[in-house]
Amino acid sequence: MKTYMPKTSEIRQEWYVVDAAGKTLGRLAARIATVLRGKHKATYTPYLNGGDYVVVINAEKVVLTGRKREQKVYYHHTGYMGGLRRIPLAEMLERHPERVIRMAVEGMLPRNRLGRAMLRKLKVYAGPEHPHQAQNPKPLEL
Repeated sequence: MKTYMPKTSEIRQEWYVVDAAGKTLGRLAARIATVLRGKHKATYTPYLNGGDYVVVINAEKVVLTGRKREQKVYYHHTGYMGGLRRIPLAEMLERHPERVIRMAVEGMLPRNRLGRAMLRKLKVYAGPEHPHQAQNPKPLEL
């Protein structure tokens, strides 16, 4: 019996659409990361980019449990002395709701070249409209 190893040319990538309205952020991000990596397929190979494309709509309507909306803070540094910036989650949801989902999924992907390629297959939109109708995305059940 020989072990089957898929080649890059044999990988078929599907398009899925996810409605984030009323979904918990962490559970949604975990499911999206699984689909982006390709772990939901029988032909999963860790060193190949065999995952599917995911389009997330209604990112502004994502649900958070507990007091995360008031307590969770995102940090980044500008590169200058004293340049540590903090943005509360409530403010991030108001200004850039798509970044919240993107950052949650990014934390669940590998931190290398392959992980960055997987993240490029994630498309997040704040509202219900998206420009990927031509790809005929299928709804992804969570």
